[in-house]
Amino acid sequence: MHYRALVVLCCAALLTACGSDRPKTENLPTPTPARSPKQADVLGPLPAYQRELSGTLLEIPAGADVELALLVIDERDRPQRLLASSNLIGTGQALPYQLRFNPEAFPAGARVELRGRASRSGQLIMHLQPVRIIQAQSQATGPLRFEKAP
Repeated sequence: MHYRALVVLCCAALLTACGSDRPKTENLPTPTPARSPKQADVLGPLPAYQRELSGTLLEIPAGADVELALLVIDERDRPQRLLASSNLIGTGQALPYQLRFNPEAFPAGARVELRGRASRSGQLIMHLQPVRIIQAQSQATGPLRFEKAP
């Protein structure tokens, strides 16, 4: 008889605990706001073992996802190796970028290009004409203009 009473009491306690009318708000994670470019991670000073490409991207629509990549390209214009990449979010204004890479990974005599694309909702909307990078040095590319994708 004691065993049945204990089981009934445990079931009643469980139903009471689960039957609350209002949700517990203190345990819910707070939603994080979307990262704006002003809140983007600041890279800090450039370490001695790295180099950096920097500049601005022009005419990127607000909210567009921008991907930049520093790639080793073969003789058939195919990417062979990724040296560095960066993801940004368009603001509708000139968008500054910094792309850091290891100069030791920069192949001597190979073709290296900076390529970029912008997409919205997973669909390609713009692309950057490839920019040839000759030397493994820190350099400013200046303003780069994206073109509408066909």
